[in-house]
Amino acid sequence: MSSHEHHGPDDSDDDCVDYIERIVYLLDNELDQADCTVVEMHLRECGPCLERYDLQRAVKQLVARSCSESAPESLRDRVRLQLHQVHVRITDAGA
Repeated sequence: MSSHEHHGPDDSDDDCVDYIERIVYLLDNELDQADCTVVEMHLRECGPCLERYDLQRAVKQLVARSCSESAPESLRDRVRLQLHQVHVRITDAGA
């Protein structure tokens, strides 16, 4: 671990503040290779940021598993009907 340590759950060094947001981008594969390398190096050296990374990854995996169900066809039909009705109202209002 690096020489910088955090003393509480919300205590972070100023240089870590930027990494907290970048962790989300890393998990979403939205960083270029250079930024990935920088964030990964920081995570190897900073235990608290690594813990946040692990937590974010676990939450993302949980949400992905929880959201894998498809809506019933009857619900999809009702949503399509509502969208069509809204579209018709908007079109009629603009005429």
